[in-house]
Amino acid sequence: MKTYETYKESGVEWIGKIPKDWKPVRLRYLCDITTGDKDTVNQTDDGIYPFYVRSKDVKRIGTYSFDGEAILTAGDGDICKIWHYVNEKFDFHQRVYMLYNFKNVDGKFLYYFISENFIHDVLKLSAKSTVDSLRLPMFLNFPLSIPEDIKEQTQIANYLDHKTQIIDALIEKKEQLIQKLQAQRQAIINEAVTKGLNPNTKMKDSGIEWLGDIPEHWEVVKFRHKFKTTKGLTITKANLLEKGIPCVNYGEIHSKFGFEVNPSIHDLKCVSEDYLETNKGSLLRKGDFIFADTSEDIEGSGNFTYLNSDIPTFAGYHTIIARLNESAHKRFFAYFLDSAVYRVQVQNAVKGVKVYSITNKILKDTVLFFPPISEQILISEFLDRKTDTISNSVEKLKSSIKKLKSYRQSIISEAVTGKIDVRDWQVPKA
Repeated sequence: MKTYETYKESGVEWIGKIPKDWKPVRLRYLCDITTGDKDTVNQTDDGIYPFYVRSKDVKRIGTYSFDGEAILTAGDGDICKIWHYVNEKFDFHQRVYMLYNFKNVDGKFLYYFISENFIHDVLKLSAKSTVDSLRLPMFLNFPLSIPEDIKEQTQIANYLDHKTQIIDALIEKKEQLIQKLQAQRQAIINEAVTKGLNPNTKMKDSGIEWLGDIPEHWEVVKFRHKFKTTKGLTITKANLLEKGIPCVNYGEIHSKFGFEVNPSIHDLKCVSEDYLETNKGSLLRKGDFIFADTSEDIEGSGNFTYLNSDIPTFAGYHTIIARLNESAHKRFFAYFLDSAVYRVQVQNAVKGVKVYSITNKILKDTVLFFPPISEQILISEFLDRKTDTISNSVEKLKSSIKKLKSYRQSIISEAVTGKIDVRDWQVPKA
């Protein structure tokens, strides 16, 4: 892609040089900015217009709505990553900022510029990549560089629409393939931990209608008879350190280290060594299971990890520790607890609306299948081989998605800051 003929200094370090005919400008001169006047209680499922809650959830609301072109972003939370370009009737939450009434700027161009580059200005004010809340002055003083000719802005926006649609379609296909592989993994696990590996094994009625038949020589037992449970540390994020004793918290179970965790290879936050003396009951042993005791969605109910390491590690906030109280192959039960036949028991028992709570009683009332330990070992070894192959494929796809997202970001950044010249670009003929 060609560049512009002549450049000049923008006066903003992260923008760098800009084309000679572009102008530096502050966001305050390009649009109006306001927040919503509706709270979450106003949302309904059968209203007329989309309702943006912190710019990420879309519901329906049947009240007054804004009608027109706008850019929305969350006023708190991960403000640098959540942006929407909207050109329809909608309503929005009181903690959502709306940029509208655009002046001498193409709205879509502004969306691409600010959604990709706002983080640079935030980083000047914070050592973190996100901040807890967004203040109006951060918006008003945000620096941009834009072409003088609004038609050139529109051309850049059209170019980016075309390019990002292609990239997004590729990403979507890879994400769909990941979902299929994960469903395949789940099916393999479910079959192995409920039917065993020998297709000729004589089966029996499990005694529980919805569980169906199981191998005749397997035992059906309540969780309470095989596991002892206790709670993780009563701490907050403020207690976490960069060095000390590794600590697994509920957020990491949900987002990073589901199924198993190993502090020697996984990057965990830590707590003070003082807890070794004061909170020994929350110290994990190899093979212990750690459940997140809350989830923001029903699908996450029952999420857990198990410690696959001898390194002293604590269970942190919002966790339940489950420890097998007799000889068993821990990894088999990691697979069993990850199976659909087990997770559906937890999901059917949890209660909640916005937050779903998993209690000791819920876990203790669930049902386990208990094969002989020799068979537990064979099943877990079989599943290791099968799931490793799938996991490798998933990791390759995730790596490819990461590269595509990085490529998408670089294209946007280069186009909206004038590092590439797309004035002569035309939509390719089909």
